[in-house]
Parts: sequence; structure tokens; C-alpha cells
Amino acid sequence: MKLVFATHNKNKFTEVKAMLPNRIELLSLDDIGCNEDIEETADTIEGNAILKANYVRNNYNLSCFADDTGLEVQSLNGEPGVFSARYAGVSHDSNANIEKLLKNLEGKKDRSARFKTAIALNMEHEEIMFLGICEGEIIKELRGDSGFGYDPVFQPKGFDKTFAEMTLTQKSEIGHRGKAMRQLIEYLSK
Repeated sequence: MKLVFATHNKNKFTEVKAMLPNRIELLSLDDIGCNEDIEETADTIEGNAILKANYVRNNYNLSCFADDTGLEVQSLNGEPGVFSARYAGVSHDSNANIEKLLKNLEGKKDRSARFKTAIALNMEHEEIMFLGICEGEIIKELRGDSGFGYDPVFQPKGFDKTFAEMTLTQKSEIGHRGKAMRQLIEYLSK
């Protein structure tokens, strides 16, 4: 089975490909010659995932899944949420995003947060949504050098390590994307 994962992000692609069974040939947007940066104009994480999956299905006629992930911080009224990748501007600069997040959390006692991943699958006239959530908190300093995005400051509930201090396998077992991916894989196995 050939399936497109609507991403240009090599880190995310590697993480997801490692989780899929070998019988699924996973292709990225680069692999199918889609050089466009599919605009994420929806006002929800779920909406952005749907936009990307539908774009590939409609323009390339290939079965596709797309994800969108957001970090939702309780004391910031769910920020950065749908704007997680461009929280500090359109350049998608992870360091600037983390810096802005930590600055906005200065003086706040409640540092609880959650990562939410929405995966939209669009294949053969079927559209299905899978959600994965990982609860945790934002720590005050960056720790670890694995992962990407907000991983160095997100510590999942019940753990003393950030996502950036965990192996890819550990992160996938407990993380938001892993939870949503397992639902997708279970569905594809039927």
C-alpha cells in the first residue's frame, strides 16, 4: 500500500515512518513532487490536518494522511495552539517560539500544557480523524538535544525527562503523535 504523509518536515517523516508496518510504502510531499507549502488557514488543529490531506487527495489523486500538532498551555488560554509552529512569526523558528513561550509564562504558577496531534486520513472517498493527546508541563529551562519544536521544554506527566531527553522510541510510546499514529495504524490494519 502506498500512502502519502503530507509533510516536508524530515524529522516528523522519520518519526512516523519508524512506526508504520513495512507493508506500507510511505511517501513525503517531496517524494510526490509537491513543492508547495500547503497553507494552514484553518482555525483549529483538526481543520489544518484536513486541509492538507484534502489538498494532496484532490491535486495528486493519492491516498494521504496529514497531521497538525499544537501545544496548548493552560495558563495562556490554550496558546500557542494552532499557531504553535509560527508562534514567534512565520519563519517557523523553534528557538524563537520557545523563547516567546517561556517569556509569556514568566510569573505563572500553572505551567500545565498538552500536546495535541490530529491526523486526517483521506483515502478512497473516506475521511477519518484520529486524535492523540499528551499531558505535561512546560519547564523553565531547555533540556535535551533530541526531538524538535517544543520538545526541550515539554515534560510529559509522570516523567522526569523532557521529550528532547527521550529516545524516539520512548517519545513515540507516550507522545501525542504516537497515540494518534497507533489509531491510524490500527485502522489501516483492518
